[in-house]
Amino acid sequence: MKNNLLPIAKEGWNYLFVALLAFFVFTILDLDFLQFLAFLATFAFIFVFRNPERETMLYQENSVVSPVDGTIISIEELRTDGTYGYKIEIDGSYLNVSLLRVPFTSSLEHIEVNKGARLSSLSPLSKHINENSELVFNDKKSLNSLKIIHKLKQSFKSIDIDIIKSQNMLQGSRYGLMVDGVTTIYLPENFRLNITVGSELIASETLIGYFTNENKSK
Repeated sequence: MKNNLLPIAKEGWNYLFVALLAFFVFTILDLDFLQFLAFLATFAFIFVFRNPERETMLYQENSVVSPVDGTIISIEELRTDGTYGYKIEIDGSYLNVSLLRVPFTSSLEHIEVNKGARLSSLSPLSKHINENSELVFNDKKSLNSLKIIHKLKQSFKSIDIDIIKSQNMLQGSRYGLMVDGVTTIYLPENFRLNITVGSELIASETLIGYFTNENKSK
């Protein structure tokens, strides 16, 4: 993803332009109520697509940071999975920063984008038919990897992934955007968790944990 230092993420520019245009049109036409709604929409888009700079944390080489802002709603130990040992679910909302960030210095091994519905997470069908993106990141020595699945809830915006297969990325780099969704992280057995259910996460700043030296799944 190209570095974007502007205060608004590039994915939000079109929405902001339309809201501002509507505001000026309704102002000219003296439609006070619609003008007020367009004014609110403008500030809502500024908030949703805000693009804050994040501090680069000095964690050790095998560290993994959160790829998203949100709250951990579940941590599950996978006893029957032959590749991954832990599954973490992070709930994000419209109040969270929507940018996605690389969890550790790595390259993208796998990417799959599936268009679909945008049902509420309360619906039993949402897990099966909602829009989602699956990514697998590998470290430079191919010793450690993790899988991330981003799944939309009731969002007005599709998931944007701005990264290609085999691309090398630094920890904390922006790689996409998701407004109102759930992120699931699959971690290998050789991982030491540093978070608990209910933890509030900040993308690129909150430490998820560390890979240990030996990967048991290899």
